[in-house]
Amino acid sequence: MRHHSVTYSAEAAFHALSDPTRRAVLDLLRGGSQPAGQIAQAFPVSRPAISKHLRLLRRAHLVQERREGRFRVYQLNPEPLKAVDKWLEQYRVFWQANLASLKTFVEAEYAKENAQRAKPK
Repeated sequence: MRHHSVTYSAEAAFHALSDPTRRAVLDLLRGGSQPAGQIAQAFPVSRPAISKHLRLLRRAHLVQERREGRFRVYQLNPEPLKAVDKWLEQYRVFWQANLASLKTFVEAEYAKENAQRAKPK
């Protein structure tokens, strides 16, 4: 078997993740592989609607499909989420730095207030 590298499109993953139903499907598949019919039963939308969601998730490579007899079984493929995580990392760094600055400011203000209250009148 040949090993080949696959590059996943962050744009396709973001588009797929933009819909709450598709995110819920991915959450469902974190628990393990499931047939399409079982996935469809978990949602209050039509089977054709779930089929469209699964197709889009498959095109974004977020799920993999295999046939077992007459059933289509889907499983989560977390690899494309690495591109999303890489993009989000820059925002994690941003928020960590800003929250650290906010913490320092709040602690300094709190210390000033306590020092003023402690002064004898």
